[in-house]
Amino acid sequence: MAEEEGPTVELRQRKKLKSSENKESVKEEKISDTPIPERAPKHVLFQRFAKIFIGCLAAVTSGMMYALYLSAYHERKFWFSNRQELEREITFQGDSAIYYSYYKDMLKAPSFERGVYELTHNNKTVSLKTINAVQQMSLYPELIASVLYQATGSNEIIEPVYFYIGIVFGLQGIYVTALFVTSWLMSGTWLAGMLTVAWFIINRVDTTRIEYSIPLRENWALPYFACQIAALTGYLKSNLNTYGEVHEVYKIYIFSLFLGYLLQFENSALLVSPLLSLVVALMLAKCLQLNVKKGTFIAKIIKVINFYLVCTLTVTLNIIMKMFVPHKENGHMLKFLEVKFGLNMTKNFTMNWLLCQESLQAPSQDFFLRLTQSSLLPFYILVLIICFLSMMQVIFRRIGGKSLKETITLEDGRIGGRPEIIYHVIHTILLGSLAMVIEGLKYLWTPYVCMLAAFGVCSPELWMTLFKWLRLRTVHPVLLALILSMAVPTIIGLSLWKEFFPRLMTELMELQEFYDPDTVELMTWIKRQAPVAAVFAGSPQLMGAIKLCTGWMVTSLPLYNDDDLLKRNENIYQIYSKRSAEDIYKILTSYKANYLIVEDAICNEVGTTRGCRVKDLLDIANGHVVCEEGDKLTYSKYGRFCHEVKINYSPYVNYFTRVYWNRSYFVYKINTVISFQS
Repeated sequence: MAEEEGPTVELRQRKKLKSSENKESVKEEKISDTPIPERAPKHVLFQRFAKIFIGCLAAVTSGMMYALYLSAYHERKFWFSNRQELEREITFQGDSAIYYSYYKDMLKAPSFERGVYELTHNNKTVSLKTINAVQQMSLYPELIASVLYQATGSNEIIEPVYFYIGIVFGLQGIYVTALFVTSWLMSGTWLAGMLTVAWFIINRVDTTRIEYSIPLRENWALPYFACQIAALTGYLKSNLNTYGEVHEVYKIYIFSLFLGYLLQFENSALLVSPLLSLVVALMLAKCLQLNVKKGTFIAKIIKVINFYLVCTLTVTLNIIMKMFVPHKENGHMLKFLEVKFGLNMTKNFTMNWLLCQESLQAPSQDFFLRLTQSSLLPFYILVLIICFLSMMQVIFRRIGGKSLKETITLEDGRIGGRPEIIYHVIHTILLGSLAMVIEGLKYLWTPYVCMLAAFGVCSPELWMTLFKWLRLRTVHPVLLALILSMAVPTIIGLSLWKEFFPRLMTELMELQEFYDPDTVELMTWIKRQAPVAAVFAGSPQLMGAIKLCTGWMVTSLPLYNDDDLLKRNENIYQIYSKRSAEDIYKILTSYKANYLIVEDAICNEVGTTRGCRVKDLLDIANGHVVCEEGDKLTYSKYGRFCHEVKINYSPYVNYFTRVYWNRSYFVYKINTVISFQS
């Protein structure tokens, strides 16, 4: 039997060898059949090099010119170089003052390690409270700026404030360059990048807040965000295997998220985010996906099952993460959205005060009018409609099992089939939906609008897609698409130049002046007269300026991501309510305050929006006015504290002694020994 088995085994081996040889021969034939790409002629290579060189030069020049424009405009607006240090620091308002103050603290620290420790265990800013300032205020930009300032020897060349704002202006130049490159990558012409920059600068009231508040976190973050988008656009454009390559992006996203989790001191909110669960579910579904012939009935069934699996896994994973990862429920955000959309009502001061902030309201009609006047909004809507409809057309064809060419050519007129276009269409719709609800998010969406609109009008593929739908016969559609992709942006550029360039030059030539002598006098008095250990109480915005300009401790800060600070702000704001002197005294002494500052602008505020003045919101919260719920009018037996304390009569003089005043501010020393009267 063994002898008989030998030939059969040998025969099987021969068959296997023969079959493998056949496969190899087939592969060799396929390789031999595939055309070897010919080397492009030298003049073509030179044209490509020249095009890339000119585009890169234009992108870098645009970024540098924008950074120089911001620097010149800032100098003209504030006369920055002619002012003393105190006057310069006063130009940083609200939370911006807090960020810059910690940059100053890092420069004063004996070492970088000691400076970081003092910021992460900070008990010299807010009374009776130790905070991790790096975590709570995302101070990594200030840490990096302080290191660069000292490591580069810039302390011998330039003042700290100029180095700080110079970095931020430089980042804005990078921001503009990244938008330029993204539009260039999508359209194939650097003309789109030029148009993007033009629209961005013309609509800068709605694209950036750099002119009003330099240290804002968004001014540091958005340039990096734009660079990420540019890199992702190039990555998606250069890879044809759409589904497989986006799979790699998921891995990068997960890595970035865990890196952010560690840098943000183990921020559990990142781990329980629905987006992370969705990405993990998509990756798992990809691993479980079966290879089935496209277009068959089984393939359609598997697509439906795959979609159901992704949805189910996303919800399941998110629930599991929330069960095992300790996190803080974001009840404030849900409550805020309920009240904003009219699903609920509240008398809570903090909630109503946030709802009254302009950045958290819906965009005004002026916003859309400005975008229309610069021709940005009409072209954006046109581009978005064409790209979206083309994208849906491609999706429905794929669902229907129709075979589509992997390589898209200009003649195909199928712009919605490109992976980078699909990504940007979905992205801009999501950002736009958020911006329609919260105006502050327009600074994330409007630059995207500039980039997408410029790409569209400069893209021959977009015009070709439109002509395919219109079934244009009279003129050759490819030729017309190429002509329009050059003519339309040129006409737009010339019209923008004629209308808006003189305005930009006028703004640079116009001398403005930031004049606030009352605040300068107040800060000077505090530095000269107040004890070093004194604690000041007042509005959070003013407390931020005091922390920066004097370094004295305060009772509250203009930060809204901490429940305790929000409660402090509400309590300190009671100095503008109809409460007794004894109540206010107890509130202030509970935070160990030594001085109280009353601002005349808040006490006598005449708000344009009815019911949004601080004193109105306090009256509503304290039940001193009629509410829409049908509550009866209740009169407070006390006058408004900020008015009564100025009159200097009992019992107010028993609790508070006025030590300084000017046209805008009244400073009261909080007496330490008081005999309370019933």
